[in-house]
Amino acid sequence: MKTKHLISLKDLSRAEIEEIFDLAVKLKANPSAYASALKGKSLAMIFQKPSTRTRVSFEVGMFQLGGTALYLGADDIQLHRGETIADTARVLSRFVNGIMARVFAHQDLLDLAKHGTVPVINGLSDLLHPVQALADYFTLWERRGSLDGLKMAYIGDGNNVCHELLFGAAKFGMTMAVACPEGYDPNPLVVKSAAREAQKVGAPPPIVTRDPMEAAAGADAVYTDVWTSMGQEEEAAARVQAFQGYMVSSEMMAAAGPEAVFMHCLPAHRGEEVAAEVIDGPRSVVFDEAENRLHVQKAALILMLG
Repeated sequence: MKTKHLISLKDLSRAEIEEIFDLAVKLKANPSAYASALKGKSLAMIFQKPSTRTRVSFEVGMFQLGGTALYLGADDIQLHRGETIADTARVLSRFVNGIMARVFAHQDLLDLAKHGTVPVINGLSDLLHPVQALADYFTLWERRGSLDGLKMAYIGDGNNVCHELLFGAAKFGMTMAVACPEGYDPNPLVVKSAAREAQKVGAPPPIVTRDPMEAAAGADAVYTDVWTSMGQEEEAAARVQAFQGYMVSSEMMAAAGPEAVFMHCLPAHRGEEVAAEVIDGPRSVVFDEAENRLHVQKAALILMLG
């Protein structure tokens, strides 16, 4: 990878993403062959937000590659006492080979990358979630052999996952349709940026609609996320009301293409954003996505820290 940091898929070329995918295939098939790939290397993991998949996949991934991961919760380092992100980046860069951060404000990641001297990986911010999108598209790529010409339908809140999927779809020349209620659209600057990226490869611009069935029609993947993300708990009741009619149902999956899969980044709330028979049904690949977080992240770690 020519790119030093992994802040967004927008910053990667298609060739760089495919390089991650190709290595992830090898890691998944023969993990023991890479047991010392990052021997002696260390990864600082800053968590302003708690996590299941992000923490376990990065920590286990570094262990399986022969390296060390250090969990740094909000109360474990001096950030909670007012030390600046810039100083934290400078200090950690003297100790570790890379930094993974799961933060509220996207600017914190940009500052870590600006002031540190080691690679920085976005483990999630309020704006973007590249490692999740890598796992999602890798999962679809595994099943279909290619992403060219496929359609991704995203139903629900236009959040950080939606934003990153928009960038990923553009890189691979995919069609992407987003269905969300008024007031919950993806960031318009992200949509415009993704449209420019799509134009570069001759792909159609992303579609934003209020009609989930329109978005799902003929899709190769139907994706959703929770309606209320971390930090939005006070809005939960209003969001449940706003998203009525946006639950991914069997009828919605029937409108999708014959080989369509259901995707979700987890955790999921059955009976809210997705019907239980969909997420637990034969077309669901949600646990493949979860597992693939480990493989694509290990590939990115090798390419960035190795």
